[in-house]
Amino acid sequence: MKLDLAARAIDRPVTVLMIVLACLFGGIWGLNTVGRLEDPTFTVKTALIFTPYPGANAEDVETEVSEVIESALQQMQQLDYITSKSTPGLSQVTVEIKTTYDGSELPQIWDEMRLRLRDLRDQLPTGARQSNVNDDFGDVYGLFYAVETEGSGPAEQREIARTLRRGLLPVEGVAKVEIQGLIPEEITVAISSARLTNLGLPPTQLLGVIDDENDVFADGEVSEGTQRLRVSVPRGYIDTGGIEALRLGVPGDVGQISIFDIARVTRAEATQPEQIIRHNGKRVFTLGISALGSANVVEVGARVEERLARLIDEAPDGVAARPIYEQHKVVDDAVTDFLVSLVQSVAIVIGALMLAMGWRAGVLVGTTLVLTILATFFFMAVLDIQMQRISLGALIIAMGMLVDNAIVITEGMVVGMARGKPARTAAAETERDTSIPLLGATVIGIMAFAGIGLSPDQSGEFLFSLFAVIAISLLLSWVLAVTVLPYMGAKLLRSTAEPVGDPHDGVIYRGYARILKLGLRARWLVLLAAVAVTVGAVLAFGQVKQAFFPRSNTPLFYVEYQLPEGADIRATEADMVRLEDAVRGLDGVTDVTTLVGRGASRFMLIYTPEQQSPSYGQLIVRVDSAEAIPALAEEIRRTLPQRFPRGLLRVELLTFGPPTGADVAARFSGPDPQVLRGLAEEALAIYRASDAVTNIRTDWRQRVITITPVIDEARMRLAGVSREAIANTVQFGTSGLQVATLQEQDTQIPLLLRLAGNEREGVERLRDLDVWSQAAEQYVPMSGIVERFEPRLAEARIQRRDRQRTITAEGFARGDLTANQAFTSVRAEVEAIEMPQGYAMEWGGEYESSSDAQASLGRQLPLSFLVMLVISILLFNRLRQPAIVWLVVPMAVTGMVLGLLTTGLAFTFTALLGLLSLSGMLIKNAIVLVGESDRLRAEGVDDYDAVVTGAVSRLRPVILAAGTTILGMTPLLPDAFFASMSVTIMGGLAVASVLTLIVVPVLYALFFGIRPPDRTT
Repeated sequence: MKLDLAARAIDRPVTVLMIVLACLFGGIWGLNTVGRLEDPTFTVKTALIFTPYPGANAEDVETEVSEVIESALQQMQQLDYITSKSTPGLSQVTVEIKTTYDGSELPQIWDEMRLRLRDLRDQLPTGARQSNVNDDFGDVYGLFYAVETEGSGPAEQREIARTLRRGLLPVEGVAKVEIQGLIPEEITVAISSARLTNLGLPPTQLLGVIDDENDVFADGEVSEGTQRLRVSVPRGYIDTGGIEALRLGVPGDVGQISIFDIARVTRAEATQPEQIIRHNGKRVFTLGISALGSANVVEVGARVEERLARLIDEAPDGVAARPIYEQHKVVDDAVTDFLVSLVQSVAIVIGALMLAMGWRAGVLVGTTLVLTILATFFFMAVLDIQMQRISLGALIIAMGMLVDNAIVITEGMVVGMARGKPARTAAAETERDTSIPLLGATVIGIMAFAGIGLSPDQSGEFLFSLFAVIAISLLLSWVLAVTVLPYMGAKLLRSTAEPVGDPHDGVIYRGYARILKLGLRARWLVLLAAVAVTVGAVLAFGQVKQAFFPRSNTPLFYVEYQLPEGADIRATEADMVRLEDAVRGLDGVTDVTTLVGRGASRFMLIYTPEQQSPSYGQLIVRVDSAEAIPALAEEIRRTLPQRFPRGLLRVELLTFGPPTGADVAARFSGPDPQVLRGLAEEALAIYRASDAVTNIRTDWRQRVITITPVIDEARMRLAGVSREAIANTVQFGTSGLQVATLQEQDTQIPLLLRLAGNEREGVERLRDLDVWSQAAEQYVPMSGIVERFEPRLAEARIQRRDRQRTITAEGFARGDLTANQAFTSVRAEVEAIEMPQGYAMEWGGEYESSSDAQASLGRQLPLSFLVMLVISILLFNRLRQPAIVWLVVPMAVTGMVLGLLTTGLAFTFTALLGLLSLSGMLIKNAIVLVGESDRLRAEGVDDYDAVVTGAVSRLRPVILAAGTTILGMTPLLPDAFFASMSVTIMGGLAVASVLTLIVVPVLYALFFGIRPPDRTT
């Protein structure tokens, strides 16, 4: 098949010039237009459903709420799996959608889920409240600030937050503004139990007076002349003074008293806030701003920064915004660094080409390379592929492959013109002989990356731009190599007046030819050696460390702290303040943000915030250099746990890619909580004994002590007391009975009726309280109807997965080990735990995430390799040649294993992608070698000479392609994400290319029965 693209390009200079200008100006436009991110986005296909059920214990919440919701949602065909966490008074159901559904389909799925929840409302118990669905769980608030409000009270703090929110939402490109950590308030009406009993005031009177006075009533309307006037009745109280002035007593009775006469009304910070946030030792609230998906986050960040500075200047004294994470600056720095690496890679490749091929050929190939990269930026902008770590890294990874086509065409032109052919003829012949094989080899190179491009899971979505950019750039490189390059070569390269000798008669070529001839004579020995080396590498692969995704180079890490379940948030806060001080004192630490009660807003896509838990605390620690993190983490692990013996302290380092949960996680499912806890304890014992797993725990945490009144039913009925009255009295004597709310703009402040502080000490004091008897219209002693208050152990968390109770024994790898090493050390023993009838065990955590990602990739690989195989067969229209090509692919393992073992890097998911891409590169080289031997034999050259001459003539293109790929990837070696992939490709290509230059001709000779000539002839 003849395309004659080169000859047509030389004959149509205007067309070529238009292509060059389109690449140049289109690339500049794309470079300035394409969106910028630090890392690619992936869709969090998760929704959280919160359903309050006040007063219910964890088991009641599980059976009466969580299970009902799970049953209804389990019928959704889009569902991957469903989990739930039932705690006293709250059901939290987590819905995970199948990876086959993309982000555009999620809104419709969430709508269907809400409809199902609405339909089951009547199936929930009477006390259960409306379910709240959080389907924007994956929103990223990449502009994340801590706002100090020194000298301002809670009300002033809320007003400052409103002002900031109102000022930032109109900024162009801003999608949402989230505020967390505002100081909550409560109004307490504290009254002595004896006083309440002596007055004989029923609680309903107190509740009714306070609640009614703050209601909003419908307006009346009256006509006055031409006007229609509203008549509005204002609310009764607006502050504590108004509450104190409320009157109690019989209407018309002069003996009425005010609340001020019998109670003390105070307004203060809530005793049990849901969340407490500190930054560098000061109480703050956080301000998270997310950008629109279509916006350039760098530009949005600059606009937000400018507006925020103006708003802070206008705020009261003492207000300041301290950055916790500024995505726009991180993105700008990261993209700039990658662009520098890209320029370095281009310069390295062009320099190597000039040294190897001469300056004219080097400039020719280098110019084609630059045009290819610029055209790729144009298509990235058109196809909305952001400029980020993965897409820019793809260009660097593809650098050597991008010059392959240009090198082959240039080499053909140089050789042809050296033999006296005109430039047009040399270009036309080279393009005629190589364009189709090069196109096939290019598509094969693309298909080597197709597995990750077609993978529908989060890892595939995260790495999709790698496939997309490589596909675009490689196709462009072929188009430019067969059109623009021949025209520029005709202008730049020089023909010789007289044909010169064999251009492949240099020292290097002759040396290679001698080695190749020796290999052809000792063909079986060569094959045996190649097989032995490859098998040895496969066996040595067992010594290579394994990991899912590599550690991040962001200068942040987390310190998590967990007190036993049921701890008071104030106790957690006290420990976190001490922990914060200890970490801030370490060398290299610049900022510490402390979170108590729950995690932060999702300020990075790879950050998964912990849901509300009073016993939970987290430090977000910023350091001056990411290189200092391992040493700091080790120091914290070594010195701080013994200073905080009550809690579990863990250092978490950031990793690239989707979050995976615990490093080691064994899930046990079954009906009985006691059996499940026993199985989990067996797994934890194995973890402890291994010394490779630390920070072990179960996700059910500890059981908690619940105080339960033992009620004498007969006496309760005789006294005319209801259980509701007892419950109200217990609330009154402990945390407080909410009687109303005070509405202040968008905030509701609870009003609590509570026993005076000095009377709320100790559980036994509850028996001294009096309970209102509605039947007798008087108070009766609690001790007369409650025999005792009995402590009982109860489950505080009941976890379920796919409607089965499931407990997870979790642990994390020791600091000097990878997650896979820790997992491997305990796997066999945990799997040997005997499962009772009706119980099952499966692995979660990083192992599950890694296995799922590899399985998803594996499902796409057969199609990719089938396409590669079909193309290789169609290229040759034979079977033996493709067989030769594919037999060299396993040799890629040799250099990969050698490189990873030498550098000590782990074989990560990205290294796996590097190995797959390496196969495409080797196939491409092998096609070039085999194709040239076929061509020479077809022209009548002796079979043996065709094998040797074909290999020698393709020595420079193969070596240059491998060399430029290896040299071009050197700027990626310092990058934590691409390091293992770079070493895999560089090591694999270096060793495999050398082996290929010998093994492919040997296999060719064997498959076609070609023998070396007799030495005597």
